[in-house]
Amino acid sequence: MDRCELVAEIGWNHMGDMSLAEKMISEASKSGAEYCKFQTWKVKNLKAGPWNTDGRLEIYNKAELSDQDHSKLVDLCKKNNVNFLTSVFNIKDIEFVSKLSNEAIKIPSHEVYNLDLIKEACRKFKKIFISVGACKWKEFNNILNLDIDLNKVYFMHCVSSYPLNEENVNFPKLLEIKKKHGQIGYSGHLKGVEDAIAAISFGAMIVEKHFTIDNDLPGRDNKFALLPEDMKIISNYRDIFSKMNIDRGLDVQECEMDIYKNYRGRWSKN
Repeated sequence: MDRCELVAEIGWNHMGDMSLAEKMISEASKSGAEYCKFQTWKVKNLKAGPWNTDGRLEIYNKAELSDQDHSKLVDLCKKNNVNFLTSVFNIKDIEFVSKLSNEAIKIPSHEVYNLDLIKEACRKFKKIFISVGACKWKEFNNILNLDIDLNKVYFMHCVSSYPLNEENVNFPKLLEIKKKHGQIGYSGHLKGVEDAIAAISFGAMIVEKHFTIDNDLPGRDNKFALLPEDMKIISNYRDIFSKMNIDRGLDVQECEMDIYKNYRGRWSKN
């Protein structure tokens, strides 16, 4: 990648409303995102837990994407010139998603320990974004030691806290990941744009932030997600940062020749 690519994590912010999802995709594209990301799961596969009684199950039922919804989202992404991306939590969904698009897949932090899922993703997709939130260092090394094509893999530093406080962003860990594997990214849960801008500056090749068009929409993620104008700030910085990193060599540049030729010694008495 020549420059950092941006992922607008729409997730389930659409709450199952495909017309709302379309608006979010359109705004993400206009704001400079290269990917719009969703989540692929089925409520029938959900284990029993506190979500059964705390209201989350109702949200999951409403936000679950049907096979038809997936196909529509792929078409909407193509229409708006962004790449479709989704997170998978189950090996059974790998085959289905790969037939829709095999360009890229996201392994979310919840599944970073799931080596079988990671291996199957590497077999089916051209790019694999692995979020390493809530991940022990030993688990990260386990992935590095897998018999997979690591050239496909982008490890995304992530702190799985919602919301995330500045003092817990832990960018030194991102730099340690970079020492082990050069293709790094960042999946950020800090409210605002500062963490994304810092990640780009540290060399992240993929930056993901939660995205919405209205912070008052229902659901936890809509509350702290970026608005289009926020994504545009990150996109503009990314483009400027990319230009500032063009290698112009170690010698005098053409744009400096006037000073080099005409101003040297101008005030010298000798």
